[in-house]
Amino acid sequence: MYAVVGCTDCANMWLLSDPDGSKTATCPRCGRRHQTKKLRRFFESDDRDAARQARSALLAKKHGDSEAFAQVEHVSELDRRVEESGVDDREYLEGSGLDADEVFAAGEAAAHGRSSPSGSADRLTVVREAVRDGDRPTEEEIVATAAERGVPEDRARDLLDKLRRRGEVSESRGRHRLV
Repeated sequence: MYAVVGCTDCANMWLLSDPDGSKTATCPRCGRRHQTKKLRRFFESDDRDAARQARSALLAKKHGDSEAFAQVEHVSELDRRVEESGVDDREYLEGSGLDADEVFAAGEAAAHGRSSPSGSADRLTVVREAVRDGDRPTEEEIVATAAERGVPEDRARDLLDKLRRRGEVSESRGRHRLV
């Protein structure tokens, strides 16, 4: 079930899925939290596209554009056209001079917390490795090593502090080690 509902503060209208099963809903524009049962429902349907179309019609009417809206196709047809007419990711990347396979592999690696195929790791991993590679290094040694590997010094200090707070790195007399 989908409902088109409106915010009492900013007059924004949005789609709310499962309005009977939710106790509260937050306006995506102003962030106000509403009790779902108190929200005014302008339209309800089991079909998401029908609810989207109703919301679009309500917004057009609100802005005095009902005639223009009547000439526009249904939202599901517009979605289909966008899908058919757009440039896919691979075509866009290659048209920009990038190797699409490498970009996709790097994105996949980043999503799973691994190093990219080119060998560059995320900044937290670089700082962690700088601690591991040193012989109980000082903060300055860790920051210098991380900076050599592409992590800005301020960011390396912040990440080292984060690792200490997490308990992954311990510090004793200014020397660090992985726990």
